[in-house]
This record gives sequence, structure tokens and C-alpha cells, in this order.
Amino acid sequence: MIARLRGNVLEKGAEDAVIDVQGVGYRVNLSSIALGKLPAEGQAVDVRIRTVVREDAFDLFGFLSVQEEELFQLLNSVSRIGPRMALGVLSGMEVGELIAALARGEVARLAKIHGVGKKTAERLVLELKDKVKNIHTEAVARGTAAPMPAAPSGTKADLISALLNLGYKQPQAEKAADVVTERLGPDASFQVLFRESMKVLRSTP
Repeated sequence: MIARLRGNVLEKGAEDAVIDVQGVGYRVNLSSIALGKLPAEGQAVDVRIRTVVREDAFDLFGFLSVQEEELFQLLNSVSRIGPRMALGVLSGMEVGELIAALARGEVARLAKIHGVGKKTAERLVLELKDKVKNIHTEAVARGTAAPMPAAPSGTKADLISALLNLGYKQPQAEKAADVVTERLGPDASFQVLFRESMKVLRSTP
């Protein structure tokens, strides 16, 4: 099984990226947050991988930290949460923010993540509330813990950074971020803001 890829970013899409490793391109599924943090095309990257094999597919899921990978595994262990939905949950918040929300049992906040809803959020809290605390503790011991939840201004800054990493210019990224944050409000998740920003940018001549 593939566990890690070290190469160059060949292409970046809305939901995945192609990593070139010595002339072989691997298509890797990543959260929208991780995609936004990937280096520009042509730049070196080191991605942790979880390989999911099914009868009709051989999928690679990528992560930029041990903590993100461990949280993906926990999410994927929850009943009726498959790997793609787990990745969708990771797209809704930064890793540290998501761990904190699960540990605190913040069902309403988790339910705002695209595709989750109240019932799924309740199930996530029920099954992971105690388990995610171990991830956080282990990550702190390794020095890889993600930051605690940022203020709304931090979400906007992360959004601009993600758009810049996709190759957009600073004025374009800032304008799109201003438009969507004003339209959707400061409580919107990173995933929703990112998706709407991409729509704005693609519709701009």
C-alpha cells in the first residue's frame, strides 16, 4: 500500500491534486483546506497517504500532517462515514478547530459543515468526543498540534492564502474573500467560503 508520496505538484484541481514522483503521476484526494496549502504547481511536496481499495476503485487520500491523517482515520471509523465524507468533514474546519469542536461536543457548529447535518454531527460527537482528545495529546507531545480555533479574521486570512496557493493574484484573492465573507457572514465554514470564492473567481472575466 502507498503510505507516502514525495515529489512535485503537477496539477491542482478543486478536490484533488496530481503528484509527480519520478515521472509517475498519482492523483490524490485532499481536503479543500489541504489543497489550499499545497505548494504551487511545479514545487516540491511531501504528502502522507491512506490507500483505500474497493472492488471498483483504488483511491489515494492525502494529508499534510500526522494529526490530519489520524483524524481522518477516526472520522472514517464512525458508522456511515466513508473516506470521502471524512475528507469533506476535514474540509469544513482546520484540524485543531475540528478536534476542539468534537471534544467540546459542539453539535450545532459541526452541523454547519457542508454535507454533515445535525444527526451526523451528533453521531460524530458521540463516537469521537473522547477519542479525539488522545489525538490532541499525542500531537502536542510530538510538537505537531494544530492551532486552536482562530478568530473570523484568521479564517479570511486562511482563505486568501489558499487562493494565492492556487495561483490567483493577491488583488483577486482579496476581492473574492471580501465578497464571500460579506455575503455569507463570519460564521461560515472555510469549506463553504472556499467553494464560493472559487465560483466568484471563475465568473470574473
